[in-house]
Amino acid sequence: MKRFLSLVLSLALILGLCSFAHADDLPTITIMFHGSNVTDDSAVLEKVNEYIADKVGAKLEVIWGTWGDFDEKATNTLATGDSDVDMLFTCSWSADEFNTYAKNGFFEPLDEYFEKDPEFGNALKAALPEALMQAATVEGPEGEKHIYAINGFKDTATQNTWDINVTLLKELGYTVEDVQKLGFFGWGEIFAKAKEVKGDSFYPFLVEPAVAERMVTNTIIVTGDSGSVNLLSYYMDPTDVSKADAKYGNVLLNKFATDEYAAFTKQMREYYQAGYINPALAVAETSNDTRTNAQKEAAYLIGTQSYAYGYEYSAEVIARGVEVQFLPCTEPYVDTTVSQGAMVAINSASQHPEESFRFLALLNSDPYLMTLMNYGVEGVHYTLDDEGLVVFTDERANYTPWTNGMGNVTLLPDTQAEGKGFRESFKEFYASGKAVPVLGFIFNNEPVANEMAALANVAAQYALALDCGAVDPETELPAFLEALNGAGMDAYLTEANAQLSAFLGK
Repeated sequence: MKRFLSLVLSLALILGLCSFAHADDLPTITIMFHGSNVTDDSAVLEKVNEYIADKVGAKLEVIWGTWGDFDEKATNTLATGDSDVDMLFTCSWSADEFNTYAKNGFFEPLDEYFEKDPEFGNALKAALPEALMQAATVEGPEGEKHIYAINGFKDTATQNTWDINVTLLKELGYTVEDVQKLGFFGWGEIFAKAKEVKGDSFYPFLVEPAVAERMVTNTIIVTGDSGSVNLLSYYMDPTDVSKADAKYGNVLLNKFATDEYAAFTKQMREYYQAGYINPALAVAETSNDTRTNAQKEAAYLIGTQSYAYGYEYSAEVIARGVEVQFLPCTEPYVDTTVSQGAMVAINSASQHPEESFRFLALLNSDPYLMTLMNYGVEGVHYTLDDEGLVVFTDERANYTPWTNGMGNVTLLPDTQAEGKGFRESFKEFYASGKAVPVLGFIFNNEPVANEMAALANVAAQYALALDCGAVDPETELPAFLEALNGAGMDAYLTEANAQLSAFLGK
């Protein structure tokens, strides 16, 4: 009997060693995310790799790109054909803009993997709305349409909001209703009071400059426009986003040549000169990190935020330690940009596309994996209360990925801060979003690619500083417009509007 048990134990040991050897022999797939605040992922990846080994046939490594460094990392990865990065975040607004990079052959077409791996493909199709799959289906290098990314099921409508530090606002003797009533052009008195109370080193107006411009002018991003600095504007009716602005109609405009843009830059200049805006926001290398750090520390009064339903209940907002409220500029709207707002593509240089596809399919269809990747390890980064709601621990501060940049957030459990039933309300909120009149339009910039590159270079010299108020628009805006005209803005606009007219059937 002892001899038999010895043989059994020996066999078990051999099988165990074989299992570990198998795990060690698995290929490693690497994914690059955006907008993350992760300093320690070791516990998470240990659990992830245990879970995906047999299902995916690979081990995972993650490059946690931040708001400040992702664009450079991603574009360098693609430009150099770096095969060490298998998957990476893309969208309609990042520097590795989805439509352009798919068209130029940087992303792997995924149609065949749905057929090769029907178990994974069918699970993915069942988990994501058909509209999101359609939004990921665009033209590739040969002109044929393919699925070039897995589209995240997140906030499927855009709502730009003013991010208000209500705790400080009340301390100053104002209410959110006062902020709404005074409006963007009338906040000077509130900002002045904030400087008086908090001191000269405090900057009350915390903006993502390009977002602030769209919020004030009621414009949307035009999908296919320059991803580095948007050049075009489409104006919508702020009282009914399903209609075009009565003044302009269904026309694409030079973003920087309207009266509305001039008024915006004039007001930003006044706020900047008064010391209400941190000069670091006007410098490309420091702008994003300055804003996100000030948000984390609640070192602001009013800021800008591209809002996702329930964001006020998220760990990063709660961690600010103040009461935060988000004041909408418009009702939620659905445009092409938001339908491509967060995606993950497979690098066409990847040596492991099949394993990468299986991982992405599993991530977007398996609640356990999505929760693990987003919220971390139960018992380490969070616990569950008596109702089964997620309660984050202090360790969450070391592991805070950008949830909306990862995938299907509807798979996540409700948190204690959000309350029971939050995910269902989330779906209902986005179902209420209105479609803008040009939903589905994608500008094919290929006929004017040279002009776009030249225009983007010009815009990079002027736009951020103007949007932030760091330069005088009385002199700099005319110089900017002259430089844009010299770089081919008329040809760019003509091509864009010809395509829009064709899209609208005119």
